[in-house]
Amino acid sequence: MFKETLKELVEGTEGGLAGLLMDSSGITLESYAKDDSPFDINSIGIEFGVVIGQIKRAAEMLEAGSANEIAVGTDKLITVIRLLGDTYFLALAMSPGGNFGKGRYLMRTAAPKLMAEL
Repeated sequence: MFKETLKELVEGTEGGLAGLLMDSSGITLESYAKDDSPFDINSIGIEFGVVIGQIKRAAEMLEAGSANEIAVGTDKLITVIRLLGDTYFLALAMSPGGNFGKGRYLMRTAAPKLMAEL
C-alpha cells in the first residue's frame, strides 16, 4: 500500500523524483524513486528529520500551533515534507522546475490514506 501511494505521488507530480515515508527516529517505512533520480531519498529523510524536530519545537515556542508542512528549496532540489501525526512524515523530492502545488496537493490527499494504514 505505501509503495503504491508513493509511486502515485512521485509519478503524478511533474518533476517528481522520489517519495518517502519515514518515522521520526529515521527509520524508513517505504520509499520510491525514479530510476534517474540523482538523490538518495533515504539520506534526504534522515538529514531533514533532525530539522523537523527543531521546526516543531520552534513553532510550539512561538505558540504558532503545530507544524504540518515544511518545504526546502535549493538550486538542485525542492523537498516538501508533510507531517503525519507526531511520529511519521511524508517527503517528496522534486526538481526545481517541478509542479510544487500539485505535489503539495497530492501529499495532502495521500496523508489520510497513509495514516489509516499506519
